This record gives sequence, structure tokens and C-alpha cells, in this order.
Amino acid sequence: MLMWSIFALLITVMLVIDLGLNRRSRTISFKESLIWSAVWIGLALAFNAGVWYMMGSGKAMEFLTGYVIEKALSVDNLFVFIMIFAAFGIRGHHQARILKWGIIGALVMRGIFIFAGIELLERFQWLFYVFGGILILTAFKTAFGGQGESDPGKSIVVRLAGRFLPVTKKIRGDWFITRRRGMWLASPLLLALLMVEVSDLVFALDSIPAIFAVTLDPFIVFSSNVFAIMGLRALYFLLANVMGMFIYLKYGISFILAFVGVKMLATVSGFHVPAPLSLSIIAATLLVAVLASVTIGRQTRAAALKNA
Repeated sequence: MLMWSIFALLITVMLVIDLGLNRRSRTISFKESLIWSAVWIGLALAFNAGVWYMMGSGKAMEFLTGYVIEKALSVDNLFVFIMIFAAFGIRGHHQARILKWGIIGALVMRGIFIFAGIELLERFQWLFYVFGGILILTAFKTAFGGQGESDPGKSIVVRLAGRFLPVTKKIRGDWFITRRRGMWLASPLLLALLMVEVSDLVFALDSIPAIFAVTLDPFIVFSSNVFAIMGLRALYFLLANVMGMFIYLKYGISFILAFVGVKMLATVSGFHVPAPLSLSIIAATLLVAVLASVTIGRQTRAAALKNA
């Protein structure tokens, strides 16, 4: 109960600070996003140290493993955000506003999914096989299923929203919904926000089962998810202009999904993979994927320039 109270107080304070500093739409600079990314990562590591002190090394290792998994999977979500913003013509200063409300919605949805999922897994252990299979299938689709080039502007969510509210063609101001001449009108900002929420809903179906392979402790699962999500906006603006460089990152993410899927199947079958080993494999996979992207990508660009 003490750790829950500390966690709730810390997140509440940081939400108030974050929302207070970003009440108006504005473009977040690379320097600011770098600072905020460092702040959120530092807070997560400091909190992990508190978990170690209060709950022991085992729980601390579970938190850190879960946090790294969620952080890695959230990067894949950022690619979808870029596509959504491009489809609706959302610029940097409006992107920050959408991500702010999108993250608040994600926190609520993740909480519901996590506590419902834990309850179901504790009652029906055969669901471990279902979730493990979903993760392995998602890993295959991530690696070999293409980039998902569908137009967000033509999705069923956007079409349904258009039936209930007329949507303006241009973005005027920061509002999502407004009333003019007796009519309620929606801005393209609202459609982009809806797509961001739907995107996180879909990714939650992958990422939450992934951390269930590490632990079913509600506190560890929820807190590691929250810390990963809270840093998502800063991470977006930090990586938005350079994510095209990480061409092999999707293969690293797919391997992580496959690994935790197999780990989940192995655990329910009686074979336990130690948390330190899991964390080492996940961290090494991310490192190899990033280094391969940077090294091979640089060589490819140099060869292209030479042949130009």
C-alpha cells in the first residue's frame, strides 16, 4: 500500500507539472524533448531503485524488464503516430496537444486492460496459451507483414465520427469541437486524437500480454506501463525526425514479441526463464537492432551517394 501511495503521488505531481507546462499548443524542440525524455527515464530508474529497496531485487528486476519491454514496443507505436499526423496535416504545435490527451486516455485504457487481464489470467490459466500465441503471431506480422500503409483518414473510426459531427476541412485554433451558427463542428484535431487512441488500444493488446509474461503483480505491471507511457510524448519529438534511420528496429521488436510469447508459453508449461536473463536478451536485441540500423544505414547512404 505504501508503494501504491508513493507511485500515485509521484505520477499526480508529474501530470500536473506536465499539463501545466503544456497548456497551450506549441512546438516542442529537440532540446526540450531530450530533457523531458531524460527526466522520465531518470524517474523510472529512481522508482525502480525504490522498488528494490521496498520490495526486493526480484520485484525490481520485474519492473525494469517490464519497463524496457513497454518502452521498446511504444517506439513501434510512434511510427503510426507519424502516419496519422501526416494524413490529417497536423503540425508540431498541435501534435503536442493531441499526444497530451492521447496519453491521458491511454493511461485509463491500460489500467482497465491490466487489472481485467490479471483477473482473467489468475482464473483461467489456459489464457496464457492464447496470449502467447497472439504475441508470436504479432511478431511474425511485425517482421514480415509490411508497414501498414492504409490511410487513417479513410478508417471506419473517422467515417463513423463524420456521421455524428460535421468536420471542418481546415484546422482553426486549438479546439477539438466547437459550436457555430447553432451547429456542433469537429476539427481534424479530433479525428487525429480518435485515431491516436484507437492506435494505442490496438498496441495495448500486444504490449500488455507481453508484460504478463514477466509478472502478474498488478503494481509492477501498472507502474511500469505508466512510466513507459508518460515518457511517450517526449520520445516522439525526440525521435520523430530520425526514426527513418532505424530500419532494423522492427525486426528487433518482432524478436522481443516472439521471445516473450515463447516465454509465456514456457512459463505455463512449467519452465521458468529468470528475469535477469530475460532483461539481458531484450536489452541485447534492442542494442543490436539500433547498431545494425545505424551502421548498415550509414553504409547504404554512402553507397547511394557514391553511385549518384
